[in-house]
Amino acid sequence: MAKKPGSDARERIARKLRLLRTERKLSQEKMAELANFHRTYVSQLERCVTNISIDGLERLAMALGVDISVLLEPIPARNKGRK
Repeated sequence: MAKKPGSDARERIARKLRLLRTERKLSQEKMAELANFHRTYVSQLERCVTNISIDGLERLAMALGVDISVLLEPIPARNKGRK
């Protein structure tokens, strides 16, 4: 089955959002509060259940203290076997 248009970007944003949020030791509830979203919306974004607007991405980026482009960057693959 073909992927939906934009699904790669949505998955990248979801993974990056969760990574940045957990690195900062923020709960979904606190992240939502900082970005002025409902907690369930943050959960849906992290699970690729819903889409987000550019304005929403800007709010998340500001809440995380990063440039919006960071949310679109791929997460580098880990090198197995390296310490």
